[in-house]
Amino acid sequence: MSTRTYYRGTDAVVTDERFVWLTSPAKMFVVSDLHNVGLACSNARPHRYAAPIAGVTLILAAATWTTLDHPVAYVLGVLSITIPCTAAAISRRFQPRRRELHATYRGHEVIIYTSTDERVFNQVSRALRRSMEAARSPARKYNLAAA
Repeated sequence: MSTRTYYRGTDAVVTDERFVWLTSPAKMFVVSDLHNVGLACSNARPHRYAAPIAGVTLILAAATWTTLDHPVAYVLGVLSITIPCTAAAISRRFQPRRRELHATYRGHEVIIYTSTDERVFNQVSRALRRSMEAARSPARKYNLAAA
Protein backbone atom coordinates (compact mmCIF):
# COMPACT_ATOMS: atom_id res chain seq x y z
CA MET A 1 0.00 0.00 0.00
CA SER A 2 1.40 3.41 -0.90
CA THR A 3 1.76 6.31 1.49
CA ARG A 4 -0.77 9.09 1.00
CA THR A 5 0.52 12.66 1.41
CA TYR A 6 -1.95 15.20 2.79
CA TYR A 7 0.40 18.18 2.93
CA ARG A 8 3.94 18.84 1.73
CA GLY A 9 5.48 22.25 2.28
CA THR A 10 8.71 23.93 3.30
CA ASP A 11 7.89 23.64 7.00
CA ALA A 12 5.93 20.38 7.38
CA VAL A 13 5.00 17.09 5.74
CA VAL A 14 1.82 15.23 6.68
CA THR A 15 1.25 11.69 5.44
CA ASP A 16 -1.17 8.99 6.50
CA GLU A 17 1.49 7.56 8.85
CA ARG A 18 3.70 10.45 9.94
CA PHE A 19 3.67 14.13 10.83
CA VAL A 20 7.07 15.76 10.23
CA TRP A 21 7.82 19.30 11.37
CA LEU A 22 10.80 20.43 9.29
CA THR A 23 12.73 22.36 11.92
CA SER A 24 16.39 22.04 12.74
CA PRO A 25 16.49 19.18 13.77
CA ALA A 26 13.32 17.80 12.19
CA LYS A 27 10.65 16.48 14.56
CA MET A 28 8.73 13.40 13.45
CA PHE A 29 5.56 12.03 15.05
CA VAL A 30 3.66 8.83 14.25
CA VAL A 31 0.07 9.88 13.56
CA SER A 32 -1.47 6.87 15.30
CA ASP A 33 0.36 7.85 18.54
CA LEU A 34 -1.02 11.43 18.58
CA HIS A 35 -3.91 12.00 20.98
CA ASN A 36 -5.77 15.06 22.31
CA VAL A 37 -4.61 17.31 19.47
CA GLY A 38 -5.58 20.93 20.05
CA LEU A 39 -4.95 24.41 18.73
CA ALA A 40 -3.57 27.34 20.69
CA CYS A 41 -2.87 30.96 19.82
CA SER A 42 -0.46 33.31 21.53
CA ASN A 43 1.29 36.55 20.79
CA ALA A 44 4.80 36.20 19.51
CA ARG A 45 7.56 37.39 21.79
CA PRO A 46 7.35 41.19 22.19
CA HIS A 47 10.33 43.50 21.95
CA ARG A 48 12.50 42.32 24.80
CA TYR A 49 14.20 45.57 25.85
CA ALA A 50 11.48 48.22 25.56
CA ALA A 51 9.63 47.45 28.80
CA PRO A 52 12.77 47.20 31.01
CA ILE A 53 14.13 50.45 29.55
CA ALA A 54 10.80 52.16 30.24
CA GLY A 55 10.87 50.88 33.82
CA VAL A 56 14.44 52.04 34.46
CA THR A 57 13.78 55.48 32.98
CA LEU A 58 10.63 55.78 35.08
CA ILE A 59 12.64 55.06 38.23
CA LEU A 60 15.40 57.49 37.22
CA ALA A 61 12.90 60.22 36.34
CA ALA A 62 11.07 59.77 39.65
CA ALA A 63 14.36 59.90 41.59
CA THR A 64 15.62 63.04 39.84
CA TRP A 65 12.29 64.85 39.38
CA THR A 66 12.82 67.20 42.35
CA THR A 67 16.27 68.23 41.12
CA LEU A 68 15.04 69.37 37.71
CA ASP A 69 15.12 73.13 37.36
CA HIS A 70 14.48 73.85 33.70
CA PRO A 71 11.29 73.13 31.68
CA VAL A 72 13.41 71.43 28.99
CA ALA A 73 14.49 68.88 31.62
CA TYR A 74 10.82 68.14 32.35
CA VAL A 75 10.15 67.55 28.66
CA LEU A 76 13.20 65.27 28.35
CA GLY A 77 12.07 63.32 31.42
CA VAL A 78 8.59 62.79 30.01
CA LEU A 79 9.99 61.78 26.59
CA SER A 80 12.45 59.35 28.16
CA ILE A 81 9.48 57.54 29.69
CA THR A 82 6.93 57.74 26.88
CA ILE A 83 9.18 56.71 23.97
CA PRO A 84 10.15 53.25 25.38
CA CYS A 85 6.58 52.65 26.61
CA THR A 86 5.20 53.52 23.18
CA ALA A 87 7.79 51.31 21.46
CA ALA A 88 6.85 48.39 23.72
CA ALA A 89 3.13 48.85 23.04
CA ILE A 90 3.59 49.17 19.28
CA SER A 91 5.95 46.20 18.99
CA ARG A 92 3.53 44.02 20.94
CA ARG A 93 0.55 45.20 18.88
CA PHE A 94 2.06 44.47 15.46
CA GLN A 95 3.73 41.15 16.24
CA PRO A 96 2.04 38.32 14.34
CA ARG A 97 0.11 35.79 16.40
CA ARG A 98 1.83 32.45 16.83
CA ARG A 99 -0.41 29.44 16.33
CA GLU A 100 0.51 26.10 17.86
CA LEU A 101 -0.63 22.50 17.58
CA HIS A 102 -0.45 20.72 20.95
CA ALA A 103 -0.87 16.98 21.43
CA THR A 104 -0.24 14.08 23.74
CA TYR A 105 2.43 11.93 22.12
CA ARG A 106 3.27 8.64 23.79
CA GLY A 107 2.15 9.96 27.18
CA HIS A 108 3.85 13.39 26.98
CA GLU A 109 2.38 16.80 26.22
CA VAL A 110 4.25 18.24 23.21
CA ILE A 111 4.02 21.08 20.73
CA ILE A 112 4.02 19.36 17.37
CA TYR A 113 3.87 22.44 15.12
CA THR A 114 4.11 26.23 15.34
CA SER A 115 3.60 28.94 12.71
CA THR A 116 2.87 32.65 12.45
CA ASP A 117 1.39 32.25 8.95
CA GLU A 118 -2.33 31.64 9.47
CA ARG A 119 -2.96 30.19 6.00
CA VAL A 120 -0.14 27.64 6.23
CA PHE A 121 -1.06 26.74 9.80
CA ASN A 122 -4.65 26.04 8.77
CA GLN A 123 -3.48 23.88 5.86
CA VAL A 124 -1.18 21.85 8.11
CA SER A 125 -3.77 21.41 10.87
CA ARG A 126 -6.44 20.38 8.34
CA ALA A 127 -4.03 17.86 6.78
CA LEU A 128 -3.25 16.42 10.20
CA ARG A 129 -6.97 16.13 10.98
CA ARG A 130 -7.57 14.26 7.71
CA SER A 131 -4.60 12.00 8.36
CA MET A 132 -5.87 11.15 11.85
CA GLU A 133 -9.37 10.47 10.53
CA ALA A 134 -8.00 8.15 7.84
CA ALA A 135 -5.90 6.30 10.42
CA ARG A 136 -8.99 5.26 12.41
CA SER A 137 -10.54 1.94 11.65
CA PRO A 138 -14.22 1.94 10.65
CA ALA A 139 -15.27 0.01 13.78
CA ARG A 140 -13.50 2.49 16.03
CA LYS A 141 -14.72 5.45 14.01
CA TYR A 142 -18.39 4.64 14.64
CA ASN A 143 -17.97 2.90 18.01
CA LEU A 144 -19.30 -0.33 16.53
CA ALA A 145 -18.86 -3.70 18.18
CA ALA A 146 -18.07 -6.86 16.27
CA ALA A 147 -20.87 -9.42 16.43
